Amino acid sequence: MQNHLFIKVCGLRTEQDVDKAVEAGADAIGFMFASSPRRVDADTAIRLVRRVPSTVMTVGVFRDQAVSEVSSLANLTGVRAVQLHGNEGRTHYTELGQEGRTLIRGTAYRDPVPRHGQLGEDILLLDAPTPGAGIPWDWSRKTFQSPGSPWLLAGGLTPGNVSDAVQATRPWGVDVSSGIESTRGVKDPALIEAFIKAARAAS
Repeated sequence: MQNHLFIKVCGLRTEQDVDKAVEAGADAIGFMFASSPRRVDADTAIRLVRRVPSTVMTVGVFRDQAVSEVSSLANLTGVRAVQLHGNEGRTHYTELGQEGRTLIRGTAYRDPVPRHGQLGEDILLLDAPTPGAGIPWDWSRKTFQSPGSPWLLAGGLTPGNVSDAVQATRPWGVDVSSGIESTRGVKDPALIEAFIKAARAAS
């Protein structure tokens, strides 16, 4: 896909945050449609997606929602990728895959390590057991083996630890949300810029 580290900035809710992420060089911007302090409604998402240039992937994030709801919101808002971050089965991926969007499977890191492509996803995202809590999983363990590419490292990443995380796991890309917030659900533009800069330097 691309040679540099792919950086996804997730849970954005304002024009300022979207503009900052694009300006700082994010490869993807995620919008939460699942229950979360970062959730956006369809009208907000439509407005924000329109601000994102075609060179940057827009991702709708869902958790345990019906295929019909996922498809409807994705079509309505115009996101170019769908991230399923719950217990969705292969049927979700099969049906949504027919719509031509990039599919991301978000799942918790565990033993054995989930493998890329098991449900037909295009990109695998390895998260902490509690998504969005800002608590990293133990990516420093010496026994870690890549789940297959492309995969995104997520869970508790911050401007301060992303370099070590990238060096330890050598992911295809990284995903950040809580690690660039001043308070829960509220993004800090300076932290967005600092995270992307640190991730780029690490790769």
